[in-house]
Amino acid sequence: MPDATIHTVGNILENLNPVLYRVALSNGKIILAHLSKPLTEAKATFQPDQRVVLELTPFDFDQARILRLED
Repeated sequence: MPDATIHTVGNILENLNPVLYRVALSNGKIILAHLSKPLTEAKATFQPDQRVVLELTPFDFDQARILRLED
């Protein structure tokens, strides 16, 4: 499927606003990531150095959606 999403793990670097974070991927790339709708509704917050599971599209590797805290 050409539009299948990509799941990966990243480290929170900085909180930019209540729903937007700067995240470092394992390959060193720095991206912007926003909370998924369920996390936004739950008013979830993350701290720097926490590891999170991200969802990226194959069309834009500079932005991602935060799905959850890594187990």
